[in-house]
Amino acid sequence: MSNQLKILHVLSQRPDSTGSGIYIQAMIRESEKCGFDNFLVAGLSSDGCNDRICIPQDRSLFVNFYRADLSFRIPGMSDVMPYESSRYCDLSEKDLRDYVDAFSRVLTRAVDEFKPDVIHSHHLWIVSSLTRQLFPTIPMATTCHGTGLRQLQNCSHLQDMVFRGCRDIELVMALNQTQKNEISRLYGFDPDRIAITGAGYNDGLFHRGIKPDPDPVQLVYAGKLSNAKGVPWFLRALGAIQSPQWHLHLVGGGSGVEKEHCLEIAKKLGQTVCIHGAIPQSQLAEIFQKSHILVLPSFFEGLPLVLLEGLASGCRVVATDLPGTKEIFGNADADYISLVPTPRLKNIDQPYEEDELSFEQNLTKALRKQMDAAVKGDSINLSVMKDTLDAYTWTGVFAKVKEIYLKLAK
Repeated sequence: MSNQLKILHVLSQRPDSTGSGIYIQAMIRESEKCGFDNFLVAGLSSDGCNDRICIPQDRSLFVNFYRADLSFRIPGMSDVMPYESSRYCDLSEKDLRDYVDAFSRVLTRAVDEFKPDVIHSHHLWIVSSLTRQLFPTIPMATTCHGTGLRQLQNCSHLQDMVFRGCRDIELVMALNQTQKNEISRLYGFDPDRIAITGAGYNDGLFHRGIKPDPDPVQLVYAGKLSNAKGVPWFLRALGAIQSPQWHLHLVGGGSGVEKEHCLEIAKKLGQTVCIHGAIPQSQLAEIFQKSHILVLPSFFEGLPLVLLEGLASGCRVVATDLPGTKEIFGNADADYISLVPTPRLKNIDQPYEEDELSFEQNLTKALRKQMDAAVKGDSINLSVMKDTLDAYTWTGVFAKVKEIYLKLAK
C-alpha cells in the first residue's frame, strides 16, 4: 500500500439530490483534504445531475440509465425519488441481469484502472453485494442509509441476491443505534462489525443568516414530494392555519402520482406556497437562512440531515419523532423544537386511515406553536445544541470514517 490511501466510492444511483448522494460527495471532499486518492462509480440518468459532481472526470465512471447502457430508468433506493426513476420491485429478471452486468463491467474497469486499497460502498443492497462478490480480497465497508433496510422488506424476492455478498462485507457503518440494531437483526451481522458513524451537514454552507420580518412567517419543507415524507398531511395541516400569516417554500422533486398529488394540494393553497422543485444545496442554504421554521413530517428517515442543516441555519423545527430525529436532539431542552408523534404505520411508511386526522391535528398544533413564537421574535439559543451540531459536521463524521479506512487498509 502506498502512503496515499486509494478509496473507491460506490453508489448505485445518482450522486446528488438524495442523502446518500450528498454523503458520498462529502466523503470525497473530506478524503481529499486528508490527501487520499478517490475514485467514484455511480449510476447516472440521461438528464445528468443537479449538482456538479465534486470529482474529476478521469476519477469517475458511471453506469448510464435510460436510452444508454440500460434501457430503463435508474432504480431508486426509495420507491419515490426526486427525479424520474424505476422501482426495484418492478424490474424483470432480464432487467436485473442487465443491471448486474452493467455494474460488473464498470466496477471491474474501475478496479483495474484505479487499484483501490479500500472500497466504500453505499446501501446494503444489490450493488454492494455485487462489489463484495467481484472483489473479495479488497477491504470493504458499506454505509447503510436506511432505505436498503426498507427495500429488503419490500422486495423479499431479492433478499438472496443481497445477502450473498453483503454478509461478507468486513464492516458496516450505521447512522444511529436504532439502525445498527435493525441491520444486525435483518442481515445477521455481529454487532461488532457495525460501527455508528452517523452522517453530517456542510457547515460551510448552512449557517445562520439575518432572518426577515416574520410577517408572513417563512416556512420551508425540503425533501421528496411523496407520501412517505408526510407531505400531503403537512400541507393539509398548514392549510388549516389562517393566522398568523405564513408563506411556504416547498423544495424537492419527485415522480408519478404521489408528486402530482402533493403539487395539487399545494396549488390549492395559492400564492402562500412557492414551489421550487429540486435545487442545488447552495440555493437550499439561501432559503434556509431566510426561513423561520423547517418542517419534516416524514414517516421514515435514517438520519435526517435536513434537520441539522435547518437548525444550523437558525430555523425552528417541526418534525415527527422518528428514532433518528430523537437521536439527533437527544434530551435537548429547546422550545424551538417541536416533535410530533408519528402515526401508527402499515407497510413501513403508510399511516392507518383512522390515525390520519389526529396526525394532521398534531401537526397543526406544533406548527401554530412555532409560528406564534416566530411572530413574537423569540430568540433561538443554539448554544444548547452546539455540541450536537459540531458532532454532525462532515469533518466530525469523516474523522470516524477515516479510522475505518485506515483499519481496513492495514
